[in-house]
Amino acid sequence: MTASITETHFDGLKLINRGKVRDLYEVDDMLLMVATDRISAFDVVMAEPIPHKGEVLTKLSLFWFDYLKGIIPNHLITADVERYPAACQPYKEQLRGRSMLVKKAKPLPVECIVRGYLSGSFWSAYKRDTTVCGVALPAGMQESEKFPQTLFTPSTKAEQGEHDENISLDAMEKLLGADLTARVATACIALYEKAADYARGRGIIIADTKFELGLAGDELILIDEVLTPDSSRFWPADQYRVGGGQPSFDKQFLRDYLSSLDWGKTPPPPALPADILEKTGRRYLEALEKITGHGL
Repeated sequence: MTASITETHFDGLKLINRGKVRDLYEVDDMLLMVATDRISAFDVVMAEPIPHKGEVLTKLSLFWFDYLKGIIPNHLITADVERYPAACQPYKEQLRGRSMLVKKAKPLPVECIVRGYLSGSFWSAYKRDTTVCGVALPAGMQESEKFPQTLFTPSTKAEQGEHDENISLDAMEKLLGADLTARVATACIALYEKAADYARGRGIIIADTKFELGLAGDELILIDEVLTPDSSRFWPADQYRVGGGQPSFDKQFLRDYLSSLDWGKTPPPPALPADILEKTGRRYLEALEKITGHGL
C-alpha cells in the first residue's frame, strides 16, 4: 500500500482534469484515471486526505465493473500497471492499486442517480412535497423507508464548488432525447438492483447511488467509479431501522461531523481532527471488506 496521495504530478503525461478526488491524464488514445486520497463533503474538498481511500475506491470499482459487465459495457481497459504504456512506467509505484487505464468517452451531461430508500436530499424534498423530481410518492413515508419500486432520479452536473440540482425525466429527455434517456434509466436501474441484491447478502443496504455513463462513439458505457462509498449511501443491514437516519459505511459520518460545526459549507474547509480521519477511513475499509470479502 502506498502513502497517502493528495495530488499527482507526472512529467510527460498530459493532465486534463483534476476533480474532487481523481486526477485524469491523457495517454495515447486512452485515459489514465488516478484515485487520490482526497475527500469532499458538501462539494468542498477537505485539506486532509483519508489514508488509502483511493485504493479502496479503485478496488471496489474494479469489483463492480466485473460483476456488472453483463448489464452494460464499461470503460476499463486494465488496472495492471505492468501493462500500462511506457510513459506511465516511471510512476507505476504511485499508480499501483489506485489507477485504471480506460477508454475515452463523452460523459453524459447528467448525473444518473438511483434510489431504493427515502434518504438525504430526497427526504428533505419529500417533507415539503410528496412529488419529488416529478415522481409522485406515497403519502406518509418515513425517513429511510424503502420505496415501493426503484427510482431513477437524474440531476444536473454542476461545476466544482457548485451544487447539482435534481431534474425530472422530462427535463433529461430535453437534454438527451427520449430514446437515450430510456436506455440510461433502464441500465441504471438494472445495475442498482443487481448490486443491491448482492450487497444485501453481504450485510449492506445500498440506499442510493450515482452512476456515470458516457458515449464511446455510439456505444453507451459505464464510466468513472462504480458503487463506492463516495458515490453511494451504504447502510449496515443489521442496524437498519425505518424512521430516522442510519449509520453508514460512507462519508455520511464526515458530513455529520461537519454539520455539527459552525461552518458555512463553503471553502476553506475546517481542519479535520485525526480521529475523524481515522474513523472515516475505517468505514471505507469496512465497506470494501464486506462487499468484496477482501481488504487492501
